[in-house]
Formats: sequence, structure tokens, C-alpha cells
Amino acid sequence: MKFIGFLSLLLSVSSLFAQDKLEWLKENKNDSLYREDQFYFGFSFNFLTELPSGVDQSGFSGGLMFGYIRDMPINKRRNLSIGLGLGFNLNTFGQSLQVNSNAGQDIFLPINQDQNYDVNWFTTNLVEVPLELRWRSSDIDKYAFWRVYLGFQVGYVFRFKSTFKSVEEQYTVTDVNALNSFRTSAKLTFGYGAINFFVNMSLIPVFEGEVESTGERVSITPIKAGLVFFFL
Repeated sequence: MKFIGFLSLLLSVSSLFAQDKLEWLKENKNDSLYREDQFYFGFSFNFLTELPSGVDQSGFSGGLMFGYIRDMPINKRRNLSIGLGLGFNLNTFGQSLQVNSNAGQDIFLPINQDQNYDVNWFTTNLVEVPLELRWRSSDIDKYAFWRVYLGFQVGYVFRFKSTFKSVEEQYTVTDVNALNSFRTSAKLTFGYGAINFFVNMSLIPVFEGEVESTGERVSITPIKAGLVFFFL
């Protein structure tokens, strides 16, 4: 409930700020300053694909993202633009694959269905550079409009953590050799007004490893879907 209240307050403040800025532009009749959607905040549900045999997604998997994109209009109406920015993406992935390391050797081991455990997830924190081609039905007189943004992101995982807890053992790992620290993804954003959806598909898997017992490839490719809010 606190999170919902915070989002409502954030949207109200941003809406007032955006309207004040657009009113200033109208009074000064200076369309050359008109830009849109430069700050963003969003959250996602993360779906894991390409899981090894016997491994399932379990528990909550989600993410938060926020950042700034410089909106650079490329037509006279200024509703078609290129966006280039910098942002952060924080993710949690719950699944039934133990990700561990011993003496510098990665250990990937599916959890036995009969094994009881309390926590098993890994987290990734990324810094990202988004590049977008942006279309919207906006102009200086509209406060709500349609938007479609198609983008590409390059990111770097600056923090990784794998956590496992059970009655028998518990551990936290922050360094895995098989981790792909550099990430790329394709993203589609669409919506109207304050309600905007996005789908983000990773083009590079999280890992390049093998299951210890079978030698099966471990990759795991996330697909994220969620809501994003834009501010001027």
C-alpha cells in the first residue's frame, strides 16, 4: 500500500510539473523547446526462459528501473524523435537452480523437488544506456497522447548476488565466472497518457555455464513486462 501511495504522489507531482512547463511554452510561443518523456520510472515482472531441465521459475521475480533519456525531436511537429539516455535496472529472479561457487569454480545444480528451502534467488543490478526511436501523437496543446517507442539497450551488471537458504545450509555468492556482465536487449513501449506498458527481451543470456551433474547448458534469458511512467 505504501508503494501504491508513493506512485500516486509521484504521478500527481509530475503531472503538475508537466502542465506548468507546457503552459509556459504556450505563453511564450516557443515550440523549439518542446520535448517529452525525458525522465522515467517503471517496474516489471520478469519471466525466465531457456531454463535447464528440472528447473522452474518460483517465487516472485520482478524489477525496478529509472533514469533519464534525452529526447531529441527530428521533425517540425516534434512528435518523432530519437532518445538516448542513462538508467539503472534492479532485478530479482526466483527459480529452482542453485547458483554457487567454490574455489573459483561455478556450481549450477537444480534443486531436488523433495528438498525444502526457504530462499533461492539471484539479483542483478545494471547500469543501462537506452537508445529509442520515439513516435507520439502529442503536440504542445496535448497533455495525454498515444506513444510507441522502439528501443535497444546496452547494459553492464555492476552487482550480482545469489542467495540460498535452507535448514541444512545457506550461502551468498557475489562472483560467478559464467555471468555475462555485458547485456543487450530490445524493448517496445506503448500506451496512452499515464498508462504505458513495455516488453523487454534480453538478447544475451544471463549465464554461459553448465549443470554440474549433467553438463547441460545453463543460459537463462529474461523477458520483462511491466509499466513505465514518464516525466518531462
